[in-house]
Amino acid sequence: MTGSERGPIERPALSRCIRVPADEFAERYWGREPLLSTAAELGAGFDDLFSVAAVDELITRRGVRTPFIRMANEGAVLAASAYTASGGFGAEVADQVSSDKVLAEFAGGATIVLQGLHRLWPPIIDHTRELIDDLGHPAQVNAYVTPPSSQGFDPHYDTHDVFVLQISGEKHWRIHAPVHVDPLRAQPWDQHRGAVARAATGEPVIDAVLRPGDALYLPRGWIHSATALGATSVHLTIGMAPFTHTDVVDVLLREVGENAALRTSLPLGIDLRDEEALAPIVAQTVQALVEMLQQTDASRPAAVLANRFDGETRAEPVAPLATLEALATLDASTAVRWRASLPVLVTTIDDRVRIVGRAKTLSLPIEAEQAVRRLAAGGTVRAGELPGLDAESAVVVVRRLMREGFVVAVA
Repeated sequence: MTGSERGPIERPALSRCIRVPADEFAERYWGREPLLSTAAELGAGFDDLFSVAAVDELITRRGVRTPFIRMANEGAVLAASAYTASGGFGAEVADQVSSDKVLAEFAGGATIVLQGLHRLWPPIIDHTRELIDDLGHPAQVNAYVTPPSSQGFDPHYDTHDVFVLQISGEKHWRIHAPVHVDPLRAQPWDQHRGAVARAATGEPVIDAVLRPGDALYLPRGWIHSATALGATSVHLTIGMAPFTHTDVVDVLLREVGENAALRTSLPLGIDLRDEEALAPIVAQTVQALVEMLQQTDASRPAAVLANRFDGETRAEPVAPLATLEALATLDASTAVRWRASLPVLVTTIDDRVRIVGRAKTLSLPIEAEQAVRRLAAGGTVRAGELPGLDAESAVVVVRRLMREGFVVAVA
């Protein structure tokens, strides 16, 4: 089947956040335009991901520490001491959240920011991992809890794309076009503070109130500010740090040191302030660089960027105790599947099947190739039904894959 004959790629986690088909979003909106989606258009809310009760639980019962929590009031970030304290006997850690201090600051108009929820709150951990699978770019999640009629941050832009998911209450958003398109991480909004402030006084591109179940997508660089209305507002901000063409260029330029022509010294006695003297050297350097890049294939950038992606994202967590218990009772009837969000490269070398994963490489006898490829293709299968192996051998292979973190048991 050719690419043109395939149907649209299903991206279920992404589709929860947008009112248009995923392929239309990819072509029209991703990195280009904001998209507002109402609860009525999405057809479901986000109560399964987060709630007001979840905010209180994190603040009162989870021992959250900085930087997983911060607070801001009218654009100014509060000192950590304003909302943290020691955990007391048996937990003498000075920067744990203090519910009393948070209450005082929140009642005074401060916004609570719960950061890194993709590492703290189970439903968000799963949703973020699935969204990363859909996007192909790293993502992280913060919650913003704003008291009535308060604005947490001044108009600004982010250097990453965001999805805003309104959980509770209402928030008035004003979106303005970029003054610096597609900013990189090293190009934050305060480098253009004056231009941002002027742009924020103009006619907004989007002027809307987000209500529970609504979602807003903003590409990086789009200026935004938000004010809570008649009740406390809780929303999730899913931040995505897209890989860019600049990242590819950075990888390619690392190869400069391998080029003999580009390693040579500049002439003895050269005056680097003399543009005329430097001009032919620049031209020669550009020519040598172009020739080098024209001979470069995609293998090096692919390897470097994939390694960086693996370092910035996480596979489905494994449960150590449950895994050991499953190993103890593993037999041909045990249902197993490949660990979610764990892409691998499966190859054969010297009568061995080789599995190259995020953090490790595993080599198995060539007889296991069909079974490995069946598991890596996805879906649940019983160990004894894996192709190319008898039941006893299949259990041995599954046991090794499970111990190495490639396969998980299905309850």
